Amino acid sequence: MDKFIIEANRDLSGKIYVDGAKNAILPAMATCLLAPGKSRLTNVPSLIDLKSMAHLMRVIGARVEYENGEMYIDSKDVCYPEAPYELVSKMRASIYVLGPLLARLGKARVSFPGGCAIGTRPVDLHLKAMEALGAKIEIEHGYIIATAEKLVGADIHFEKSSVGATVNALMASVLAEGRTRILSAAMEPEIDLVIDMLVKMGAKISGKGTTTLIIDGVKELYPIEMEMIPDRIEAGTFLIAGALSTKPVTVCNCEPNHLRALLDKLWEVGCELDINGKDITVIPPEVIKPCNILTLPHPGFPTDLQAQFTVLMCLADGVSFVEDTIFPDRFMHVAELNRLQANIELQRNVATIRGVEKLSGAEVMATDLRASAALVLAGMIAEGTTTVSRIYHIDRGYDRIEEKLSGIGAKIRRVKG
Repeated sequence: MDKFIIEANRDLSGKIYVDGAKNAILPAMATCLLAPGKSRLTNVPSLIDLKSMAHLMRVIGARVEYENGEMYIDSKDVCYPEAPYELVSKMRASIYVLGPLLARLGKARVSFPGGCAIGTRPVDLHLKAMEALGAKIEIEHGYIIATAEKLVGADIHFEKSSVGATVNALMASVLAEGRTRILSAAMEPEIDLVIDMLVKMGAKISGKGTTTLIIDGVKELYPIEMEMIPDRIEAGTFLIAGALSTKPVTVCNCEPNHLRALLDKLWEVGCELDINGKDITVIPPEVIKPCNILTLPHPGFPTDLQAQFTVLMCLADGVSFVEDTIFPDRFMHVAELNRLQANIELQRNVATIRGVEKLSGAEVMATDLRASAALVLAGMIAEGTTTVSRIYHIDRGYDRIEEKLSGIGAKIRRVKG
C-alpha cells in the first residue's frame, strides 16, 4: 500500500486551490438517475469514492464518462434496480441510489452500506422516509428491498439531522404524487446543491436553507448541466494548514459562507483572515490560543474538520476541549497523534488536548478519511520524519493532496507500496 513520507516544514506560503465537493458530487451523481438523458457535472475531481459511485451507476445501467474535471451521466437506459454488496460495502454514499431507483423504477435492492470505520451510522432514517412515501421495506440477507407501485407525498419527520436521509427523501419525493414536507431537514450546503439541481431539472421545491422543505411532485425531470460547489472540508483542511504555518497561505476557490464556523474558530485562536471573494488568506498567529469546539450539524462546526482542528490545538498555549456530538467514536486519530508526542486524553466523545511546544515524527497509520488528513497536517509540523501508512483513505476525498501541499512548501512525498 502507498504511504506518505513527510519532513517537518512550517514555512508554508502561497496559494492552494480547492476542488469540487466530494460530499456534494456523490448525491449529485445519484440525482442524475432521476432524469433520463445525458447530464453534465463540472468541477469534479478524480477521487476513489467518485470512481466507485460511477462503477455502481454503470451496473445500474447508466453510462458515466469522466474527463478533465467533467462528468457526463446518461441515465436513459437505467433498468437494473440492484446495488450489490461488493460495491456498496466500499462506500456508504452508495445508499444514495435508494431514493432515485425507487422513484424511477418502483423498486430497489440495495446492500447495507460500508465506508469509513468511524462508528455506527444507521440507515434507519432513510428507510423510514421511504416508508412514509408508501414504500414497502424488507431486510433480507443484508439487503434493503424497497418496492412501491407508486410513491405518494407525505410528511417526513427526522428525529435528528441527517444529510443522507434528507437527500434520499428529496430524490424519492420529487416524482411522488402530491405534496411532501420534510421536517427537521439537514441544512448543509450539499443539500442546497441537490435542491438547486433538482429545481433546474424541473422539480418544485421550496424552503431551501431551512429545516422544512416542501416538495410538490412532478411527472418527469430533465437532464441538466451543473457546476459542483467547492469542497468546504478540503478548504477547511488547507485553512488549518495555513494556521499551522509561519507565513500567510491563501486558499483559493472556496465558499466563505460555507466555512463560517471554522473561520470563527480560526479568529479565536489568533489567526488573521483576509477574505476576498472566493479566496481566503490565513495569517497565522505567533502564539496559538487554546480553543474549544463542539461538532454540530451545519451551520455548526463540522465533524469532518474535527480531527484536523485537533492537530492545531496540539500546539496551542493551553488546554482545549473537542467534543464530537455527531460521531462520538470519531477519535481514532488520537492514539496516532499521541505517537507524535501530542498530549491528548480521551473520555467517551470528548478529547482534552494539552498543548505542547512541538510534535516529534514517527510512523503512524490512517484509520479513516479525515483522520488521515489530520495525520498529514501533524506530520508537516512534527520534528523529523513522519510516515503515514494506509493513505488509500485520504485518496477517497482529496485529489493529489501531496502535490497541492508541496506547492505551498510542504515536504511530502508518496511512496508506492
